[in-house]
Amino acid sequence: MGLRYAVIGTGAIGGYYGGKLAKAGNEVHFLFRSDFEQVKKNGLQINSVNGDFLINPVLAYHSTNDMPVCDVILVGLKTTANHQLASLLKPILHENSLVVLIQNGLGVEEKVAEELPNTNIAGGLAFICAQKNSPGVISHLDLGRINLGLYRGNKEQLEQVCADFCAAGVDAHVAESLGFARWHKLVWNVPFNGMCVVLNASTDHLMENESIRELSREMMTEVVEAAQKCGYDLGNDLPEKMIKMTMGMEPYAPSMKLDFDNNRPLEVEAIYSAPVKAAQKAGYEMKKVAMLEQQLLFINSKIS
Repeated sequence: MGLRYAVIGTGAIGGYYGGKLAKAGNEVHFLFRSDFEQVKKNGLQINSVNGDFLINPVLAYHSTNDMPVCDVILVGLKTTANHQLASLLKPILHENSLVVLIQNGLGVEEKVAEELPNTNIAGGLAFICAQKNSPGVISHLDLGRINLGLYRGNKEQLEQVCADFCAAGVDAHVAESLGFARWHKLVWNVPFNGMCVVLNASTDHLMENESIRELSREMMTEVVEAAQKCGYDLGNDLPEKMIKMTMGMEPYAPSMKLDFDNNRPLEVEAIYSAPVKAAQKAGYEMKKVAMLEQQLLFINSKIS
């Protein structure tokens, strides 16, 4: 008997990973809001660099009250919506359910764990270029790896999720340390999410400019050094690896840039404020990252 999955937050991330699992024959229940009618009528379309596919019919719902209890809940919501998460999840949890937070930033598991004290929780770090183009249509442009890390619960259950992803054609791995995986993802997220907003540019335009490449490298180095102070040795060569990877990527507007373009709240707390505070607590000042954080807080204050 396979695991029964739910996807909460069927945007680019939840739609892609949930869609891959469903295409491979797993039972996947999707929560939709604005896309619900479109998806019920036309299905969930994934346009991928690795081959397009359509999930139709879709096990689609407009409320978690209508969904069955599930073994694994993949959360693709932005962290700005996490205050709604406990009430959304309670109708679909059983005593052994595993909640996988496929979200950016630092400290997200701790806050959800406080609200769901008896629930198994893991983190998911997605290295993917994907975006939702229109209702029920997702574009997968590049990459696609996901790193999974256990925060609380049964590691065998998380390893089964990883195996299901791998069988579905997703490059998935279980990290030895969730903290390591989260800091590792921040090395990319910190410079590129924020600077794409502040400079109103996509990643390719940032990488074309030598000064911005160097600033990106310096911010990445701050994240690596902060992680080290917090007990996670990411390796001093990681910034250069991330720069080279980004230069070879398809032109991409990260999630924060898309949120800004659509007048949605930015994930400043999880991606910037939390790591800056963690570094300060460990005795390290992320000066350039903190400056970007303050710029983004100002921009966020103007978003209605």
